[in-house]
Amino acid sequence: MINITSNFDSGNIQVINTRDSGNIELKIRQDTNAEFFQWFYFRVSGGQGTTLRMKILNAGEASYPEGFEDYMVRASYDKTEWFMVPTKFDGQVLTIDHQPEHNAIFYAYFAPYTYEHHLLFIHNIQFSRLIKYESLGKTCEGREIDFLTIGNEYDDSKKIWIIARQHPGESQASFFIEALVSRLVEMDDPVSRSLLNKAVFYIVPLINPDGAIAGNLRANAAGMNLNREWGNPDPKKAPEVYHILKKMEEKGVDLNLDIHSDEALSYNFISSIEGIPSFNEKLKFLLEKFKKSWVEISPDFQTEHGYPVNDPGTANLNICSKAIGEKFKCLSMTIEMPFKDNANLPDPVYGWSPERSEKLGESLLDAISRIVDDL
Repeated sequence: MINITSNFDSGNIQVINTRDSGNIELKIRQDTNAEFFQWFYFRVSGGQGTTLRMKILNAGEASYPEGFEDYMVRASYDKTEWFMVPTKFDGQVLTIDHQPEHNAIFYAYFAPYTYEHHLLFIHNIQFSRLIKYESLGKTCEGREIDFLTIGNEYDDSKKIWIIARQHPGESQASFFIEALVSRLVEMDDPVSRSLLNKAVFYIVPLINPDGAIAGNLRANAAGMNLNREWGNPDPKKAPEVYHILKKMEEKGVDLNLDIHSDEALSYNFISSIEGIPSFNEKLKFLLEKFKKSWVEISPDFQTEHGYPVNDPGTANLNICSKAIGEKFKCLSMTIEMPFKDNANLPDPVYGWSPERSEKLGESLLDAISRIVDDL
């Protein structure tokens, strides 16, 4: 007998029909108090040795149906190794064909990074003498907004902010952040030591824990897309943004990096602040130097493919990177990773993976080191 559940941290699926293993029918549940949906994560038991055909019936109505084109579902037996399984999308239905080798298996849109995983990371990394932990405040559902200060807050220290998981379904960002932080506090690493002699890092590893636990794609518990709330955040509906912005005003910002993932594009890329009113020659110089440096450092990063650049003065100042760039007159960027694969360096077994997200996160420190003196 086939059993399917998503009744766990970050799970999301609605079971329509499991009577026939060759025609299992599922739907993705909408975000909490919102109409977004794309993320799924569920467990199947009882399917060992059986060819499962699982159809996600509402994939074509998802927030980004183009994200399912040339896309492969991830699967795992142990929640550590996530591999791709045969997947087809006809514009309406996403079909997964797979014969499990064991009796219990997980399937997901991308390898999950759960709230429990986040807590384990926070409680382990706080032992570093370089880290100061504090809570910025509480989410809509009363969870802590965890905040890490790494390095010494000298008067002349450059103030570098890195935030992740505004959109809870973009779990790549958490793998990225964990690896970056772990490298930053490694005092045998010369790049990290050099950076911490010049800068202090302010890091919010998981902005939207409520949405992550609920298995949401983009929304917090109030149904808000937090990355559209930075112009004037509501302390009740978007407390996560409200508290971070207050701390930014207190500390100052010289560089801001907001970590995301894109459903449709098979590349790692940056969306920045060319369209903000105060974009000037200094910011242009910093942006171009940063992009050129990261291309040289990591073959997984590129600048040819990405979002259209905003015309001067047309940037949406409710989006984090634009709002912070304008408010603090600083270099501010959104970093995007793929759900599919990096088309420039494809991996036929794993696609874009947690491990590659981690390597890209580590490499970000090298790119920052190239521009820190210019900030």
